[in-house]
Amino acid sequence: MTIFRAKAAWIDNTIRFNVDIHVGPSGFIDAITASHEPVQDDVVDLPGVVYPGFANAHSHAFHRALRGRTHADGGTFWTWRQGMYQAAASLTPDSYYALARAVYGEMVLAGVTSVGEFHYVHHAPDGTPYADANAMGHALISAASDAGLRITLLDTCYLAGGLEAGQHLALAPEQRRFSDGSVQAWASRVSQLTESSTVRVGAAIHSVRAVPLDAIPVVVDASSSWPLHIHVSEQPAENAACVEAYGCTPTELLASAGALSTRTTAVHATHLTDNDIALLGSSHTFSCFCPTTERDLADGIGPATALASAGSPLCLGSDQHAVIDLLEEARALEMHERLETNERGRIQPADIVTALTNAGHESLGWSDIGRIAVGQRADLVAIRTDTVRTAGSDPGQIVLSAFAADIDTVVIDGRVRVSAGQHVSIDVERELVDHISHLWSRVKA
Repeated sequence: MTIFRAKAAWIDNTIRFNVDIHVGPSGFIDAITASHEPVQDDVVDLPGVVYPGFANAHSHAFHRALRGRTHADGGTFWTWRQGMYQAAASLTPDSYYALARAVYGEMVLAGVTSVGEFHYVHHAPDGTPYADANAMGHALISAASDAGLRITLLDTCYLAGGLEAGQHLALAPEQRRFSDGSVQAWASRVSQLTESSTVRVGAAIHSVRAVPLDAIPVVVDASSSWPLHIHVSEQPAENAACVEAYGCTPTELLASAGALSTRTTAVHATHLTDNDIALLGSSHTFSCFCPTTERDLADGIGPATALASAGSPLCLGSDQHAVIDLLEEARALEMHERLETNERGRIQPADIVTALTNAGHESLGWSDIGRIAVGQRADLVAIRTDTVRTAGSDPGQIVLSAFAADIDTVVIDGRVRVSAGQHVSIDVERELVDHISHLWSRVKA
């Protein structure tokens, strides 16, 4: 038994002071008591305010290599994709493992205890499968394990090169490695993936641009017991193309194909009609906002409060990793609402914490993570209250003042993974420098 002693902790949607969190050898919380002395078990003192582990519900690990290289280029989401294709073309199973390990290490430093990896780089650059058809997915699973966090591998179906002039386009050369060629081949390959105590398998429909309507029900059926994530209405051009081809919005198309449900997450959900919001809400589909990406790519600000009011639970992701700071993503839910409405207090701290923790974990298929409660996995994030950013903060509002740099300790399944702000087993800074430099050297070659 290990006792994690917290001066303040977020329990039952409020701050409780001076609590002992008792964790058994299996990594689950066995009891929560008032702190007292003496104790017989090992005690780990957690500074500041302790929150449940954060869920990063939407990640493309290799996009981290684009940070600091595309922000001043101008253009749009569509021109940004050209740099993304360059980075994707350079990846091998070994290099993707190395890069992802560093990126996931950065996430753990930021308090992330589970990641949803929206994985679409499946094959060799010309589309030829590797000897292990899931080599790239296995590389990501190994990277997450070595970094110490859980992964839901959202294996992505990607069949078409786009949607224009009322029809789906053939794959461009740079997209061939994303595709299995048919939805049946995708389903066959994904069926070979296996789960463990730290790995969930999920499915993803890249978008209505990349997956034609007749393939969507096949993905839904093949993944009936898994989380299902979908890029939805990130750009107005996607909506216009879908209306031209199918006579309806992407959300309406997905609803007609049976793709909206409590196991589904609509990623971005930025440019929605009132009917779209009603469909996502009535089906209790999750909505995953990625605010730092959505503002970096000039996507827009999604209707967070309208979706939540309609019944769509909100969760968060760092997507292209322009920033890996889930506290910043969480804070931006409220701050973007303020910009849209000229009102403050649109999303309360308790709802922000829910999006950051248990809602995100549930969207990834982890029902036993995201709360500090008996029977939950012991995922704990200790945020310091004595930094230049957090000094003077009300503990209950620290999610509105703190940044990833203020995280002192991260515990995952009862094991300390970050101590005094440092990853206990990975030199994250060095690995990021080395592996991102290696990637771009391959691009230039």
